[in-house]
Amino acid sequence: MKIISRYNEDCCRTVHPLGKDFEGLRANGTFHLPIDSPFVLSSSKQERGIRCNPKTPPMDLRSQFPRSVREKLGGYVHLARMIDKCRAKHVGMLGEYIFPCPIDQRLLDFSGISGDAFLEAVNSQTDDEILHWVQSTTLPHTPQEIEDWNTTLLHRGPDTEEKREYFEKIRDSIDPTRTDITTWADLLDLDEGRIVSLRM
Repeated sequence: MKIISRYNEDCCRTVHPLGKDFEGLRANGTFHLPIDSPFVLSSSKQERGIRCNPKTPPMDLRSQFPRSVREKLGGYVHLARMIDKCRAKHVGMLGEYIFPCPIDQRLLDFSGISGDAFLEAVNSQTDDEILHWVQSTTLPHTPQEIEDWNTTLLHRGPDTEEKREYFEKIRDSIDPTRTDITTWADLLDLDEGRIVSLRM
């Protein structure tokens, strides 16, 4: 199957049907990425500007997976994963991933931080240093507000019939027995080989 991005087909790569961070399907079997997709493809333009992080070696996301959406850093889900992607982007090893993808943008919007500012802050910083920067820069939120936002993000699933059909096609391609999986966070974990507990 051919995967295409609606963002800019000229600069997006074609990847395998279970490529990372994409969402969308046409009835004829060609994948297209909706604008609000948490699954999106990478652009060659986004992998320019090679810089190295001497404190925390970046992951090579061409052959590795970033941390799970569910992994928390400073109380925020997805923050650690977003850091992994930014580090990889700095050194041209983003692979099939993109920053900022729509899930990234949800966290950026919640925190009131721009993607460019976050990308710059990640360069040459440890997780703790980035977290300190985020906590000193973000819009003020109570711990309960952060936890409510986490819950909303982790429970987000396909919200249109087209997305639902696509979601089920991808899920069933990975493991047709996992009809209990209904959220994008769980689908990402399943696709990246993590253990996903049975959802009741």
